[in-house]
Amino acid sequence: MTTTLSDLPVAQFIGGQWVDGTATMPVHNPATGTEIATVADGDDTTALAALDAAVAAQQDWAATDPRHRSDILLRAFHLLHAETERIARTITLEMGKPLVEARGEVAYGAEFLRWFAEETTRGSGAYFRAPSGGRRIAVRTLPVGPVFAITPWNFPLAMVTRKVAPALAAGCTVVLKPAPQTPLTALSFMQILAEAGVPSGVVNCVTTSRAPLVSGRILSDTRLRKLTFTGSTAVGRTLLTQAAQGVLRASMELGGNAPFVVLESADLDKAVGGAVLAKLRNGGQTCVAADRFLVHESRAAEFTERFLAAVAALPVGDGLDPATRIGPMIDGAAVHRISALIDEAVGQGAHLHTVGTGTAGSGHFLQPAVLTGVDTRTRLWNSEVFGPVAAIRTFTDPAAALHLANATDSGLAGYVFGENLSDTLEFAEDLQTGMVGVNTGAISDPAAPFGGMKSSGLGREGGSTGLEEYQELQYLAIER
Repeated sequence: MTTTLSDLPVAQFIGGQWVDGTATMPVHNPATGTEIATVADGDDTTALAALDAAVAAQQDWAATDPRHRSDILLRAFHLLHAETERIARTITLEMGKPLVEARGEVAYGAEFLRWFAEETTRGSGAYFRAPSGGRRIAVRTLPVGPVFAITPWNFPLAMVTRKVAPALAAGCTVVLKPAPQTPLTALSFMQILAEAGVPSGVVNCVTTSRAPLVSGRILSDTRLRKLTFTGSTAVGRTLLTQAAQGVLRASMELGGNAPFVVLESADLDKAVGGAVLAKLRNGGQTCVAADRFLVHESRAAEFTERFLAAVAALPVGDGLDPATRIGPMIDGAAVHRISALIDEAVGQGAHLHTVGTGTAGSGHFLQPAVLTGVDTRTRLWNSEVFGPVAAIRTFTDPAAALHLANATDSGLAGYVFGENLSDTLEFAEDLQTGMVGVNTGAISDPAAPFGGMKSSGLGREGGSTGLEEYQELQYLAIER
C-alpha cells in the first residue's frame, strides 16, 4: 500500500501565504526509517514574521462577529471530515499510529472545531447593581490577544485543533509551532483553515527543528499575550520561566504517570478492556496512558492472565497495514529509553512478560511488555513510559493502593475499576489527578475539561473552560 505526499504543503504558512525557508528539514516514517518529505526549517526571522502577521490581524479578527467566527470553524469541521482519509494517512506516515487510530484522531480532532464553533456564540459576562448601591457593575470577555501554540508529535492533528479552535473562537490570532517529527499534518490543516475562510494572518504555522531559537524569539516579544504548550514537564518548566518575563497567560498540558487501579469488586471484562485502551492506544504514546497498575491481590492472577492474552492479540507493525494494532515508536531514542527502563526493572526483581506479535521490521518497533512485581523505586514505576509497557503491583488494602497511586509529582489522569459504586467513586474522588476514568479506559472528550494537577500542568483544554483560557475579563464601573 502506497501513499503519495507530493501534493502536501512543505513551506511555512505565514500571513496567508506559503513561504519557503532558506533551510529544510527531513520528515521520516518511523515504521520504515525512510524520508517521506522535506519541509521548511524555520528560524528566528521566520518566527518574527509569523508573529508580525498574527499581531497585524489581531484587531480585525477580535472585532468579527461571534457568528462569523463560528461559521468558519464549522466549515473547517466539515472540510476536515471530507479529508479524513488523506489526513489520516499523513498522520500514519509521519507519526506511525495504525490507520484505524489515525482516522479516529481526525474524528476526535474535528470535534474541537464543532464544539468551539458552538461555544463561540453562547456569550458570557455579567451586569448587576453594586452591593453598595449606586453604580452598576458590568463584566465582559475579551480575547487575550496573539497566542503562541506549541504542539506535540503524538496527536499531530488533535493537539492542534484543541488549541487553535478555542483561540479562534475567542477572537485570538495564533502562531503555531508543531513538533518537528510531524509537521505535515499541521500544514495540511492550514490548508483546510484557509479554505474554510480564516483570514490571512489569523493562523500562522512555523515548522522548525530549532525549537529553542524560534520559541525564544516569540516568547521574548512583548506583543505576545498567551502561551499554550503540550509536551514534557521539563520543557514546560523552561517555557514557563521564559513566559514569566512577559507575564504571559499560560496553559500547560504536561507529563503524566497514570495509575490504573483494579479494586476487589471490579468486573474483569471491563477492567481488561479498559486496560488495553488506557495502556496501548497509540502504542502507549499518550500523556494519559496508564503506566502503574495496582490490582487487588484476589483478582491479580486472573487480571494479569487475561490482560496478557488481550495484549498478545494485538499485532505490531506498519500502521498502513490494516491488521496492525500497535505501530512503531516515534524514533530510535524512544526504543532505547524504554528498553533501558525495562532492563532496570528486571534487574531489580520484576518479572518480564513480552507478549506482542508482529514484525520488528526496519523501523522503530518495540514489542509490548507486561512486568509484574515491579519495585516502586524503579524508574519504570516513577516515569512517564510513553510506550507499550505496563508495570503491575498487587495490593490488599485500598488505602495503601491510594497512597501509592498518589505518590507522584504527576497528576494528569487516573483510572479505577470497581462494581461497588460507593467504594469506587470514593477512590476516584480521592485520586490527585485532573481526570479520572471510572470503569472506562477512554476519558478524552472535547466537551470535558482536559488537564492535570501538580506538575502535570496549568489550565484546561476542551469544555466550556477551554474557551476561558483564551479570554480576559474586563470590569466596567458605571455610575448613574
